[in-house]
Amino acid sequence: MKENNVIQGDCLDILGEIEENKADMIYLDPPFFTQEKQKLVSSKTNKEYIFNDTWNSMDEYLSYMEVRLIQCRRVLKKTGSIFVHCDRNASHYLKVLLDKIFGSSNFQSEIIWSYKRWSNSKKGLLNNHQVILFYSKTSNFKFNRIYTDYSETTNIDQILQERVRNEKGKAVYKYNADGDIVIGQSKKGVPLSDVWEIPYLNPKAKERVGYPTQKPILLLEQILRLVTDEGDFVIDPFAGSGTTVVAAKMLKRKYLGIDILPGAVELTEHRLESLIKTESVLLKKGKKAYQNLSDFQMDILKHFQAVPVQRNSGIDGFLKEYIDGQPVSIKIQKEDESFEDALSKMIKAGTIKKCCFMVLVRTHMDEQRKFLYHNVPENVIVIDSYELQNELLLEKLHLQTYSGKICVFSKERGMSL
Repeated sequence: MKENNVIQGDCLDILGEIEENKADMIYLDPPFFTQEKQKLVSSKTNKEYIFNDTWNSMDEYLSYMEVRLIQCRRVLKKTGSIFVHCDRNASHYLKVLLDKIFGSSNFQSEIIWSYKRWSNSKKGLLNNHQVILFYSKTSNFKFNRIYTDYSETTNIDQILQERVRNEKGKAVYKYNADGDIVIGQSKKGVPLSDVWEIPYLNPKAKERVGYPTQKPILLLEQILRLVTDEGDFVIDPFAGSGTTVVAAKMLKRKYLGIDILPGAVELTEHRLESLIKTESVLLKKGKKAYQNLSDFQMDILKHFQAVPVQRNSGIDGFLKEYIDGQPVSIKIQKEDESFEDALSKMIKAGTIKKCCFMVLVRTHMDEQRKFLYHNVPENVIVIDSYELQNELLLEKLHLQTYSGKICVFSKERGMSL
């Protein structure tokens, strides 16, 4: 069987033509048991991709998968691994089937691919993850440990200190003969866990090709790096949009893609000719790259029980409850903004979002120490921040002569003039 190739046909037949112990890794994103027709039109080519995820019964689906998984095991090397992508409808059935074919002792991980994806779902919890079942052919499988960054809550200085078990079996710091703490070996980070937060492909992502079940290249790259090296041979029996073989080519692995749909094979070949990958700002720069609200602003929004809005110069949040079916926006005056500038930005943004009311939180006094209330529309509510209220109150409470009297404050009498 020719490597670095994409073949049209039933993977059961094509896998049967491959010699035993050939592949280093197999990844398959097979039909799911969604009982729905998958359909999508590519916005770039206007081409429609359709296939069925419908079955007469679960038994029929599992019989279809079993004969193909048996062939997958046959062509895997003894050091090889298989990754089966599935969803909540059949993952538990497929795990039992994989235990039967590969052996429960060769089950390595249930990888949870977690992502944020809005949906008007039916009654129940929003489904924001898929499952990838990871099995090896034998216990002697190739595995490349991947490290991730420590969380912000981790005390790195403590991790670097070596520990031992005391007489009670409790982990304690290790000390040398001089009574000094012993520094441990260098740390590379936290070993990759079985929960992967990799963003779902944005509808406008450059690598999107309009295929209904297209997976991000970042997801397949992580799987490939985990159990393969450059030059290893990777097979995808259900190539679909071709993400696996595209990722394999990018990482200098040999590959074979198989799909029963001619349109999928054509699409995959096109992607192999012009490799396009979308970088994730979320993974590259972290969640903070999407945040521009300060802790001060977030605290104010929290008091309003408002939903924060990032990266909008005229709206910092919305009240959770609408009034007469329309949203209420909140804008917090920035340190470098005059009141008039903040008001103008808020009115412009709030009008676009059809806000019935807009709340402007004033955080400081302008140089002229005043603003003109007659410039404020009737649907705008101006509130001074707690800090500004304190500042103004302290000015009033400061000992000063006012109309020939001294302003005095005491717990017993309150404020008197």
